[in-house]
Amino acid sequence: MRAKALMLAVFGVGLMLGGCMQTTVEPASEASMTPRDKKLLAAAPYEKVTIPEQFQRAIVAYHRKEQPGSIVIDSDAKYLYYVLDGGKAIRYGVTVGEEALAWSGVAKVGRKAEWPTWTPTAEIKKRMDVPNFVSGGPQNPMGARAMYLYEGNKDTLYRIHGTNQPEYIGQAISSGCIRMTNEDVIDLYNRVKPGAVVVVLAPGQGDAPFGSSSPRLAAAGGLFR
Repeated sequence: MRAKALMLAVFGVGLMLGGCMQTTVEPASEASMTPRDKKLLAAAPYEKVTIPEQFQRAIVAYHRKEQPGSIVIDSDAKYLYYVLDGGKAIRYGVTVGEEALAWSGVAKVGRKAEWPTWTPTAEIKKRMDVPNFVSGGPQNPMGARAMYLYEGNKDTLYRIHGTNQPEYIGQAISSGCIRMTNEDVIDLYNRVKPGAVVVVLAPGQGDAPFGSSSPRLAAAGGLFR
């Protein structure tokens, strides 16, 4: 019994040192969706998938010191945190990219868009046969919402946005942007204010060892900013 109790205690300390203990799962809800959201997502041209439990939206204990209303991106662990009051945060599983792991710092939400359009960059067009412009909708790789990250008045070209490839949540495949399920990005979008601080942690600064998850490349999604 003593040995079992010791094991449980050590396990508990490990969770505390990891920084974030899950307390309550927040199931995906349609409460924050508009009629347009429901209509477009009902016709989404991709299969419904079950997100692994560890990457499902949850309220967790949060040990860092960012102010409530801030966003923190832990690319190592494939998590995005929306900081709440009282040492809590909403944790979302995300898709990150190898390029995102090399970029870190502090930005802000410069602007927000519902069902954003997408104009491929010249670099992407060199690598892929893509149209010059994609209108907003469930077929768009930007998904249901986008939050554009700025440093001062300069667009960093990094975005937090939805996805039409939810099966890659929890992996590293994109060319830099942070992807969320459309349900989660709608939830986050409704909480985040323009000008909110976004902290992108440098490799090794998160709550999982850098490189602990092997990146995979999607056939197409990995090239979208």
